[in-house]
Amino acid sequence: MQVYRDLRIITARPTEDETALAPHRLYGTVDAAEAFSVGRWVEAAAAEIGAARTAGALPVVVGGTGLYFRALTAGLSAIPPVSPEVRERVRREASGRAPADLHAALAAKDPETAEGLRPSDPQRIIRAIEVFEATGRPLVHWQRDGREAAVLSGFDIATVFLAVEREPLRQRIDRRFEAMMAAGALDEVAALAARRLDPALPAMRAHGVPGLIAHLAGEVSLADAVARGQRDTRAYAKRQETWFRNQMPEARWLPPVRAGEALARWLDADGAAPFPAVSSA
Repeated sequence: MQVYRDLRIITARPTEDETALAPHRLYGTVDAAEAFSVGRWVEAAAAEIGAARTAGALPVVVGGTGLYFRALTAGLSAIPPVSPEVRERVRREASGRAPADLHAALAAKDPETAEGLRPSDPQRIIRAIEVFEATGRPLVHWQRDGREAAVLSGFDIATVFLAVEREPLRQRIDRRFEAMMAAGALDEVAALAARRLDPALPAMRAHGVPGLIAHLAGEVSLADAVARGQRDTRAYAKRQETWFRNQMPEARWLPPVRAGEALARWLDADGAAPFPAVSSA
């Protein structure tokens, strides 16, 4: 979500002071009207990683969306491109429909893929419908049938999950949302809402955005909107833990302080040895 120009505050994008410490790439480069994809991100990230290596710098990829990390390290599923005509038609037909209705429509066409998607995730549901309409095959079949070469194939990589105890993390999430509100998140979301974009677009579903839009429309109180944003973010953090444990078992789970020390030792050795297999215990 931090790629979207419209979402500087509500996604806690790095501040000017933070970006002055080291070059930051791909932040705030995409308009909220675009449905940015993992494929486009991998292409852009590959270019920036290549540029950093050419300059003799160390590329550091940070964030929280596990699928994007896995796409860099394991490659993308070899799904044929969806034509603009099919994409436009599917998104036009999906506009204004409730996520549960979209999920039911997908289940009628492609029950196998629908079974693995949450009914509350319209972005992935619409993507699955697009692929089925364009190829006549379920998305899960394409995902099983092979992957393109990974961008980071053959490179020495240290993969770290910064493990924070759950209750302190929950408290930090709540405090951060309050800080974003104090920094002008409501005005930022009001400007986004004024654009009247498709509610199914990824930027319109960023944590905090739906609740604040509902508040601006007079549907809920500001306190309820803030509580919803905090709750959604906490639930996402919990899903992140589950995803990384199951999908990227090679990641080392370390508290932030220990992670810094382990990375420093690895870098001092110029990556000559594998990154230490340290458990989160």
